[in-house]
Amino acid sequence: MTKQKRYKNFREFTDSIGIDSAKSVEAEMKAKLTHALIKEIKRQELTHIEVAEMSGVARSTVTGLVGGSLQSVSIDRLLRILSALGMSVEIKVKKSA
Repeated sequence: MTKQKRYKNFREFTDSIGIDSAKSVEAEMKAKLTHALIKEIKRQELTHIEVAEMSGVARSTVTGLVGGSLQSVSIDRLLRILSALGMSVEIKVKKSA
């Protein structure tokens, strides 16, 4: 059995698989926004249809997001859905290490 490599952070992981830094930042943002979205959907006990109706996004898109599909969704769409659920997002910009 092979030992799984542990990464210190998301950036280290994306670097190891050859994703450039801009795409890495975007992927990390999408993952964090999606995590918050899923958590809020569960907290409010909403169905995918209810989220779709509230946000004006197709139910299939909501289902895909909850299932972990991040490739075809924009950050803008994630923000729109979160806003429809009564959430706000703060972005912190800092110098890279």
